[in-house]
Amino acid sequence: MASGANSLMWFRKGLRLHDNPALEYAAKGSKFLYPVFVIDPHYMEPDPTAFSLGSSKAGLNRIQFLLESLVDLDLSLKKVGSRLLVLKGDPGEVLIRCLKEWSIGKLCFEYDTDPYYQALDEKVKGYVSGTGVEIFSPVSHTLYNPADIIRKNGGSPPLSYQSFLKLAGQPSWATTPLLTTISSLPPIGNTGSFAVSEVPTVRELGYEDLAEDERTPFKGGESEALKRLRESIANKEWVANFEKPKGDPSAFLKPATTVLSPYLKFGCLSSRYFYQCIQDILKCSRKHTSPPVSLLGQLLWRDFFYTAAFGTPNFDQMKGNRICKQIPWKNDDELLAAWRDSRTGFPWIDAIMVQLRKWGWIHHLARHSVACFLTRGDLFVHWERGRHVFERLLIDSDWAINNGNWLWLSCSSFFYQYNRIYSPTSFGKKYDPAGNYIRHFLPVLKDMPKEYIYEPWTAPISVQRKAKCIIGVDYPKPVVSHDSASKECKMRLGEAYALNKKLNGLVSDEDLNELRRKTDNESTTLDSVSRKKKQKLID
Repeated sequence: MASGANSLMWFRKGLRLHDNPALEYAAKGSKFLYPVFVIDPHYMEPDPTAFSLGSSKAGLNRIQFLLESLVDLDLSLKKVGSRLLVLKGDPGEVLIRCLKEWSIGKLCFEYDTDPYYQALDEKVKGYVSGTGVEIFSPVSHTLYNPADIIRKNGGSPPLSYQSFLKLAGQPSWATTPLLTTISSLPPIGNTGSFAVSEVPTVRELGYEDLAEDERTPFKGGESEALKRLRESIANKEWVANFEKPKGDPSAFLKPATTVLSPYLKFGCLSSRYFYQCIQDILKCSRKHTSPPVSLLGQLLWRDFFYTAAFGTPNFDQMKGNRICKQIPWKNDDELLAAWRDSRTGFPWIDAIMVQLRKWGWIHHLARHSVACFLTRGDLFVHWERGRHVFERLLIDSDWAINNGNWLWLSCSSFFYQYNRIYSPTSFGKKYDPAGNYIRHFLPVLKDMPKEYIYEPWTAPISVQRKAKCIIGVDYPKPVVSHDSASKECKMRLGEAYALNKKLNGLVSDEDLNELRRKTDNESTTLDSVSRKKKQKLID
């Protein structure tokens, strides 16, 4: 039997000391406390076949952000008499060995709804049952326990934000003071035969360092998260009047949002503590915005997607996903690569994709623009392909939220007004008529006059020469004509929606292939009609 005097705190997300119920419980009554993080090759090992530097699961910017968060966590633990024990290998196997060798009586870790961690937790719990080890796995990564909301809704997740809010109500802990400081922790016992290391550098993991201009400007860690939180909420009026749709996606020197999402993703910042900080400001404000557009509303959106994802099998794919419309998307590798590598010929879209690759972060309206363009706006490429690119490149990539947003923006679930699309030329112009954002991220266009910066292919050749940017040579021609491509996308979606309705969502691969053939024919007819019209105008 394991001795109850030793406890193990298994860090995965939740990389913080403030409001960490699993850590608090691990410290209580323990003679020795082992704080462990396992370097998982699944997420960290270099993958030379991936389209950008990184592992098979994550780009290097996100790996770097995680390592910085771990270094910060280690420093914080050292200040309270402990340290982070970094181990390497399959987390399930490593954990089971730790429990045996260190005579652990209490295993504590933050509950995680991601399918990968759910499977891992089952493996560890399977080993623990019958050993006498106590497991404590509290829900503290989200404001609510998704399982509670699903239960309240009769066994399935609410699929609209408003119905989610109604069911959720005020979180049970909302008025309870959270423990935000830890003054000391029990010491670490003997680590035995384990090869315990410091937090590795990217080089020690087998990567080259990123060049300065390829590296995200956002540094990982709890200290950074709390500093950013303090700066964000210092302007109480800004917090009270925050309205999500009104942000400026082209603001990059000083982003128009808090940029707290990566810190929430890794749990460097507690969403519950953030919630209480906002509530304290709103209580003292004469008037303030409300969900869904308020700052509090943004945190609630996060929980909405977590709940939908947790209660929906196959949430991350179209097939077998009961809330997802079955649509005959294209799997066009060339169009996908043009979008991913900033070669669409639409400067607004390409500049956003450069910022994504270099910074690992883009404004939510910029995300909307490029996701709409890839899927239902212009290219009609499968949303799963775009999701995969975001999943790799975003430092705040979060399984539930990333998939939820791609389902939403492709009009596959949650939102169905597919006629409302983001123009790849006029949408950005609304915020940044001079095109400064484009000039910064696409320096090839830096000398293009502002009247042509969003549509450089319309510039006379003399203007292109003067701007030292010949379209089709120095910068690509557009991969599609937006007007005809968006018309074709609407036609294809209209047909797919009608088929889903007719078959009550039970659409087979055969049905999709048949619809694809039919819409391809209609698209060819549309093309030849528009070509004839153009010819008549020329004649």
